Amino acid sequence: MAFIKPRSTATTRDRLLTVAEVAILDKGLAATSIEELIAEVGITKGGFFYHFKDKSALVEAILERHLIAEEVWLDDLFACAAKETTEPLAQFLVFLRLLQDQMAALPDVHPGCLIAATCFQERLFTQTVHDLAQQNLLNWRTRFHARLTAIANIHPPRHSVDLEAMADMLVVLVDGAIILSKTVREKEVLPRQIALYARFVAAVFRDEG
Repeated sequence: MAFIKPRSTATTRDRLLTVAEVAILDKGLAATSIEELIAEVGITKGGFFYHFKDKSALVEAILERHLIAEEVWLDDLFACAAKETTEPLAQFLVFLRLLQDQMAALPDVHPGCLIAATCFQERLFTQTVHDLAQQNLLNWRTRFHARLTAIANIHPPRHSVDLEAMADMLVVLVDGAIILSKTVREKEVLPRQIALYARFVAAVFRDEG
């Protein structure tokens, strides 16, 4: 599986993280064994424990890497949008178009969300993992709230709107669309929802006419 947010496989540790992340997204943590991971990577059990003291430590490392990769990925998307325009609303809409295009280009349905996996299988994960998952979602909220606030300063909303809730709406929409897409096996669900969110943003901020 090719990650939208690239993962390094340069070292044995990197390969373990990548193989484990794919397995957890595919079938969950409980069904993912150390034995299958070391078999796929081609190392011994001792090699696994050289890098991670247990499966929980492995998951914590996966989440830490996920947060870094996601921030880089979002930064890159916004940097690409900034090359097209510096106007805040137009730039945010370009970002959403680029996000939609990436989701549409996936060869199959989205592989899943690590944050959703930790939430839905809460008791299988350590508090550190839950803290990392929470930080991930708060990072999205902070990033998008700042963008929407900058837009509102130039384009006052046509209707009263909670900008923080509007920032959360993108997170809710993406994760919900991933679940729907995987369940009904329709990969177009995710890009379609992002396109709808873009229309909503434009409707909230654009002047009439």
